[in-house]
Amino acid sequence: MFRRKRTKKTYDKEHQIPVIRASICNGEQVAGFKNMQSGKFTEVMAIRNRSDLNMFLEEYGVEETEIKKEW
Repeated sequence: MFRRKRTKKTYDKEHQIPVIRASICNGEQVAGFKNMQSGKFTEVMAIRNRSDLNMFLEEYGVEETEIKKEW
């Protein structure tokens, strides 16, 4: 009925990069951010379809070309 207004979330653009981790076995995908220095991955949300990916892109202000995909 009523849509919630989404606020833009932020991440540390100097030290983190947007990443989608995909499983080779079952194709499960998780979007998050990887610390460039330590390599630590911070999971943000599961990606089940194109609308989930679009929501991630919109919430964090990330372009699709910026996202790195890891297997």
